Amino acid sequence: MGAAMCARLLDAGYAVDVFNRTPDRASALIENGARWRDSPAAVGADSDVVFTMVGYPSDVRATVLGDDGALAAMQPGSLLIDMTTSEPLLAAEISAAAAERDIEAIDAPVSGGDVGARNGTLVVMAGGSDAAFERAVPLLRILGETITLLGGPGAGQHAKMMNQIAIASGMIGVCEALLYGHRAGLDLERAIDAIKGGAAGSWSLTNYAPRLLRGDLEPGFKVEHFIKDLGIALTEARRMNVCAPGLALAEQLYVAARAQGLGDKGTHSLLIALSSMAGADWPSDSD
Repeated sequence: MGAAMCARLLDAGYAVDVFNRTPDRASALIENGARWRDSPAAVGADSDVVFTMVGYPSDVRATVLGDDGALAAMQPGSLLIDMTTSEPLLAAEISAAAAERDIEAIDAPVSGGDVGARNGTLVVMAGGSDAAFERAVPLLRILGETITLLGGPGAGQHAKMMNQIAIASGMIGVCEALLYGHRAGLDLERAIDAIKGGAAGSWSLTNYAPRLLRGDLEPGFKVEHFIKDLGIALTEARRMNVCAPGLALAEQLYVAARAQGLGDKGTHSLLIALSSMAGADWPSDSD
């Protein structure tokens, strides 16, 4: 997703410096005009606005707050936008550290997957000051269609946890519905068309069910990263004394999917794990 988002900024005419821990993954961006830098600090030193989009909270901490992180080299008056789905408390820590250097920071995780990243239709959930958010909005509008400030530092991450909790239980429903229809012998394409226009309709049903019928398990968002998100949400739920049994169940089912070798597949591959558990014999892409 980060590469697709960066490509949109390049296409909009912005000068972009890039760093990635795996340099080959930045090659297409460099061919399109981005300038390679050897570290997050090198990007920060030369940039008015720094975007970070990495995998895990530990990656955010290293990329932003580490000895060679972006924040250490950013100039006073610059802006940091972390678009990783990460921990709310870490977002608040980054904001405080940035303020000590007279730097503005917002947390701005997104939803919409690979398709949304390519098409600029992401949902952006932001946390930070009004001033920092207003400064970021022109850039965020290149990346997304729905852009909302939810509150102070960490609020964007909390909103993203709401998003992931809703998706997790919803995906279980989509996968169970497909397995049920398959076992009942329905024409699944026709059945999906019949139910998606009613109360059962959802983004996941519309976008992921056709992929599953094709046997396409490639990730818009990886199971491995989703497990990370659900773990963050469970930690925050416990901290706030929120009972979330559906979330706990979803995390366990996705851990089971990872145990079946699906960690690098898309979140919709949960259907394969459920199929195995139920003996439902979901057809493969070669059937």
